[in-house]
Amino acid sequence: MKHHTLQGAGLALRPALIATLKNRAPNNLQFSNLQFLEITPADWIGLSGQQHADLMQLTQRYPSVCFSQSLSLGGPSPLDKQVLRDLRAFMAEHNIQVFSEALAWSADDAPLFINLPIPSTREAVDWTVSRIAQVQDALGLRIGIRNVAHRMKPTQVQMDEAQFISVVVKKAGCSLHLDLHALTINALRFGFDPHAFLKALPLASVDYVRVGDDDALLQEVLARTHLRMARCVDDVKQLKVEEPTC
Repeated sequence: MKHHTLQGAGLALRPALIATLKNRAPNNLQFSNLQFLEITPADWIGLSGQQHADLMQLTQRYPSVCFSQSLSLGGPSPLDKQVLRDLRAFMAEHNIQVFSEALAWSADDAPLFINLPIPSTREAVDWTVSRIAQVQDALGLRIGIRNVAHRMKPTQVQMDEAQFISVVVKKAGCSLHLDLHALTINALRFGFDPHAFLKALPLASVDYVRVGDDDALLQEVLARTHLRMARCVDDVKQLKVEEPTC
């Protein structure tokens, strides 16, 4: 099954950033460290004309991650086959070889427009692993699952969230895309130790890290993996800060 390894610093691409990236000077140090893009397909699928051409130009220049939160991995309804077809076509058009999906459920009979936590039970592990297998078969590549910010705790719990993530990653044979910003939010919201959470995660399976404001968490991840771990930022100004350490 196909899998691409990311390197260096990445940027979460929004339509508003297109002009900035297009017009950057060749020697602009602000972008000298940019090595990949993170693209949310919902922002781009269906666009045509100049916006489509601009995105094509960028994805031909940079390796890209498909940053999805539309599959409702833990949801009770069947996976949306049309969404999977649209995602596969979008990824093929832009030669995207890394796919990140939210580890949450976000739809039942209709979209809920919120990421809800998956109950941390053994049955939910099996259900989620089977859904990941379906997505990997449909897309033709190994995917990564991503921790997300929650507004509530699940009522049915047989293990904590970090343990749940670890078991799912191991059983599904997928990657982990670690969102440190979401981890920090959840730690503050629900009063747990983010460092203990990190220790319980399979960091050897992390493809890339979404960088938050807590530098201590990033340094802990780098210390336990390697200093050149790929990392993605939301702000162009952070690209220089996120220069990979040799």
